[in-house]
Amino acid sequence: MSDRLSSRQNTVVCTSSAARGTDVPVDLPEGEHLPEASTRARGSSPELSASPVVSALSPEEDQPADVRQVGVGPWPGGPEAWPTDTRYDRELLARGDRRNVVDRYRYWTVAAIRADLAVRAHRLHIAIENVSQDLNIGSIVRSANAFNVAGVHIIGRRRWNKRGAMVTNRYLDVRHHPEAGGLLDWAAAEGYEVVGIDNGPGARPLEVAALPERCLMVFGSEGEGISAELSAGCSRLLRIGQYGSTRSINVAAAAAVAMHTWILQHAGPAPD
Repeated sequence: MSDRLSSRQNTVVCTSSAARGTDVPVDLPEGEHLPEASTRARGSSPELSASPVVSALSPEEDQPADVRQVGVGPWPGGPEAWPTDTRYDRELLARGDRRNVVDRYRYWTVAAIRADLAVRAHRLHIAIENVSQDLNIGSIVRSANAFNVAGVHIIGRRRWNKRGAMVTNRYLDVRHHPEAGGLLDWAAAEGYEVVGIDNGPGARPLEVAALPERCLMVFGSEGEGISAELSAGCSRLLRIGQYGSTRSINVAAAAAVAMHTWILQHAGPAPD
């Protein structure tokens, strides 16, 4: 037995009520799961009963997030077949792993995932200032996790609703600074160039900019933008090119675009 088990190897099997009479299981990999209760309800519909394939393979996006079945079940073979690597969480091996993690981290402890990400973290930090919407903060943290940045810095606010982060903040270094000056002092001490992402006067196009490898990207809210103090501490301001009528892009979307721009310049291929 391999010590890595993907959600495509250990899938959740559900059977639509329309297909149940013929005992035809529908094997759905992660990202396409439908809870059995949901498929049972759908199968009772006259329209869906006539088309069992449609009932079984309806996209996961049609389901509320709190009823989707994702991830993997218990490790096959019981305790005797469990891997001995200490990075694995024995409780997850026993009951399954439904967390929002990629397959290579299935069944790993939170501490083991954090340690592995930290070793491979990119020399990119993200700072958020004047962002009042918790969902935007959470979305930025989630994107930062996806690109494995070294850390996220939140200026001013210490308490925020982490629901939008989809638990990804547990695996990431998230720091707080009461004021912008503290962040600038940290960047100077650690040798990071501060780059502001803002569409204000004097901002240059991000698309043609050569970003530093040791980079601290700073983002402000759509309304207030970056404070004068923090803007003065930036080596330059960069803006994302826009082609429509809107004046600004949602800050969480802008952060994802800017992070990916850095990734294209400094990171190799993503791990499998």
